[in-house]
Amino acid sequence: METAAADRPSATYDRIGIGYSDIRRPDPRLHALIGQALGGVHTVVNVGAGTGSYEPEDTDVTAVDPSQVMLDQHPGTKKVKAGAEALPFADSSFDAAMAILTIHHWPDLHRGLRELRRVARRQVVFTWDPTHQPELWLLEEYLPEIREMDHARFTSVTEVADALDARAVTPFPIPHDFTDGFQCAHWRRPECYLDPVIRQASSTFAQLPPSVVEPAVARLRADLASGTWHRRHADLLGQQSMDYGYRLVIAGG
Repeated sequence: METAAADRPSATYDRIGIGYSDIRRPDPRLHALIGQALGGVHTVVNVGAGTGSYEPEDTDVTAVDPSQVMLDQHPGTKKVKAGAEALPFADSSFDAAMAILTIHHWPDLHRGLRELRRVARRQVVFTWDPTHQPELWLLEEYLPEIREMDHARFTSVTEVADALDARAVTPFPIPHDFTDGFQCAHWRRPECYLDPVIRQASSTFAQLPPSVVEPAVARLRADLASGTWHRRHADLLGQQSMDYGYRLVIAGG
């Protein structure tokens, strides 16, 4: 059973990873926030590194990921295929450990967080808080199945912060023109959710069956064509950013 659980993140990203970097383009504003949190470090392990998004410049980075498809797209030279729960490094090997929108994929969250603390003196984790309100309109109106899936796999930011003994938790409101195409990125650009290529770069969409996704997308397409969506969400159209519960957790020294 443990082997099957450990394979799940790898299997998901082996499936959706091809072309992932074309849609999931690092946003400079989030990059700056993460870079500030990693300021002053020289060695970093990026756990769940994927294609290397948000890694700090001029830093010695070791990328760790369970998916070979994702590691093959990583531009770095130090790449290790491994899961977060068993990092193959000695204690205090790095100045910092970073984990960006990945901890919800870990089969054993607390074991993985303990590993971050073991191998690095500072931990920087970007995640989403399932207890936050408001939630993205997509969930309430079209795909409540996403809510069920995300609430089952994400842990509250309070629990993550407590496990890391965090010294700071920083909100990150999503800008309306956010370039990294994860689930909430298109909150003011609903037409983007009609694009199957964009949906495929989201692990949530990729794990839902077409029998669930396609009728929901058809309803959204109809609401956009009729103007219903724009009338319902006129208040969003003037907003420059929205806080949907994304947080940067910083721990250690």
